[in-house]
Amino acid sequence: MTESPVAYESAGETGYISVDNPPVNSLSAAVRKGLVEAIDAFAADTTAKVAVLYCKGRTFIAGADISEFGKPMVEPYLPDVISRIENCAKPVIAVLHGTVLGGGLEVALGAHGRLAMPGTRVGLPEVTLGLMPGAGGSVRLPRLAGFAAAVDLITSGRQAGADEAVALGIIDGIPDAADPRAAGEAEARRWIAERRSPRQISGLPAPRPEEDEIKAARARVERSARGQIAPVRAFETLVAALGMPFTEAMAFERSAFLDLMQTPQRAALIHAFFAERKAVQQEGLKGIQPRAIAKVGIIGGGTMGQGIAAAVLNAGLDVTLIEQDEEAAARAAAGLAKMQQGAVKRGKLSPEACDQMLRDKFRTAVDYAALAEADLVIEAVFENMDVKQEVFRKLDAVCRPGAVLATNTSYLDVNAIAAVTSRPADVIGLHFFSPANIMRLLEIVVADKTAPEVTATAFALAKALGKTGVRSGVCDGFIGNRMMNTYRTAADHMVLDGASPYDIDRALVRFGFAMGPYQVGDLAGLDIGYAARQRKAASRDPRERVPVFADRLVEAGRLGRKTGRGYYIYDDETPQGRPDPELEALLTEVRAGQPGNAATFSDEEIVARYMAAMVNEGAKILEEGIAARPLDIDVVLLHGYGFPRWRGGPMHWADAEGLGAIAQNIARFAETDDFFWKVSPLLARLAAEGRTFETLNTGEGAS
Repeated sequence: MTESPVAYESAGETGYISVDNPPVNSLSAAVRKGLVEAIDAFAADTTAKVAVLYCKGRTFIAGADISEFGKPMVEPYLPDVISRIENCAKPVIAVLHGTVLGGGLEVALGAHGRLAMPGTRVGLPEVTLGLMPGAGGSVRLPRLAGFAAAVDLITSGRQAGADEAVALGIIDGIPDAADPRAAGEAEARRWIAERRSPRQISGLPAPRPEEDEIKAARARVERSARGQIAPVRAFETLVAALGMPFTEAMAFERSAFLDLMQTPQRAALIHAFFAERKAVQQEGLKGIQPRAIAKVGIIGGGTMGQGIAAAVLNAGLDVTLIEQDEEAAARAAAGLAKMQQGAVKRGKLSPEACDQMLRDKFRTAVDYAALAEADLVIEAVFENMDVKQEVFRKLDAVCRPGAVLATNTSYLDVNAIAAVTSRPADVIGLHFFSPANIMRLLEIVVADKTAPEVTATAFALAKALGKTGVRSGVCDGFIGNRMMNTYRTAADHMVLDGASPYDIDRALVRFGFAMGPYQVGDLAGLDIGYAARQRKAASRDPRERVPVFADRLVEAGRLGRKTGRGYYIYDDETPQGRPDPELEALLTEVRAGQPGNAATFSDEEIVARYMAAMVNEGAKILEEGIAARPLDIDVVLLHGYGFPRWRGGPMHWADAEGLGAIAQNIARFAETDDFFWKVSPLLARLAAEGRTFETLNTGEGAS
């Protein structure tokens, strides 16, 4: 018989309910059953007057058991477990520590008193999975913390620290004790001495916000939700439940929760959740030890180099940054200091930690010899093959044997960079995304001769930096930029054929992107795409359709936000940009003489073409082995390119849309352009056989 992860211990007038279900004490069926049995044992204990509910290990109950996601629910159901705790005739005190989220916080809200150890964080993040609280969170929390705080926490899914939780009334205090059990013991003695009785949140009155307050809150939620249904449904449920008796409100909340369980958005967000965890799991690296990394060199002190330096310093590593002269080195050091001071202002870094790392763990140099003892060197210089190869020749000459040599190239051939060294096995691509100290994605580009332990080191580094590492093979643009080039080309073709860039941006923002492709271009700088087109011009197929309008903008000095003008106008009146009425004349001139330039495109057609190009290129990337799994592509697009998370990623979206429909669309588009629109053989095969990209994630459709 399997031992229960929940134990009850009687110790005089205090009973102890302990949960021990590593690694995060998730609410498995066994834990739920064990909690009911422990509460029953406490109720039957004639000696114990107060029970302390606490967890062993690194955290209090951190939420649901993810292994149960997508499976039929098993009794006892969580609302019933929490009701059993709340309705106990004797007081139950929950002592929280670690990360107390979702069902874990709902369990704590069922207790009659709550303490939180220093450093505890609480939250109801169900909306990040396309859900809402389903075990009383949206019914109990408003009664305890008020309407505004409950709406904020539930519809944003954000976490609150212990101090904020005390201020909001969610927990009663932060004990000065060595551990949760000791804190609970002291609190239990106080309750016993004061002869306290159970204090049920269900017995507290629900807040009654004014109609104007509700209206304003609804507008904020709808604005921030940007197409997600869970935050809006959670808000509507919370508001409606305020006017119901407690029992009726609980049933109403549960019904809304179960409705959301059936939505495509919930399936997409769960897919994204698991994809992120699977992306860092590399079957081929099992048992391979990464190399130790303590000292890191960075070549280049521009914006990217500074961002990489900040990320590495924040991970506790030592950094030496190389610039070409003392003046450039001083600029880089000043830029990094400003970047880190920004992190201090945002509360991400303490002033003391900032000062210490800049003083003791960071230095600049102008001589590559300063990297002689580095464990890892990351090159972040200008995106030019000759320049990068020269850097690697120098590194090959000065770096110690076993040092990992990484290039931060966005497009260039990592094999060609490795080839100029005497140690290609030590060379790997680490494609950071800007700003590198904030963006979570790290494309790990494995060259043909990269040693497995070097790849393992790259994944270990990504974890240390708090980033999601995704493996990519070598090709122009790797996974993300290669796909971006393709779907951006589809957008450019629509503009050449008569669509307005503003219509395209609007349609894709409605689809769920934070920005459309032309807004993104202005933000990044139009000169970047121009340089890439110039680099490829000599090898361009004559059948390619060139976005002449984009080149004209750059040649006119309109580079986007940094010059105040690109596709949009940026000034004090509209710092986020407004359409430029002069653009239409340029487009009319460029389109002259081109076939099909009188076409009009509905929002649906814009999305269909943009997404078909994205999915089709993803299928080609899979077929070539550049990405190992569709989920890797989804993670790259989610974290590096603003793909709407609630759609799960492009390959998951394609499965939901239907691969057959997408293949048919591509065939229709090919009727007028059979050079650009060629359906991937993999996409065609999966569609014909009624399979999905998900079967490639699970190994079912690999043949």
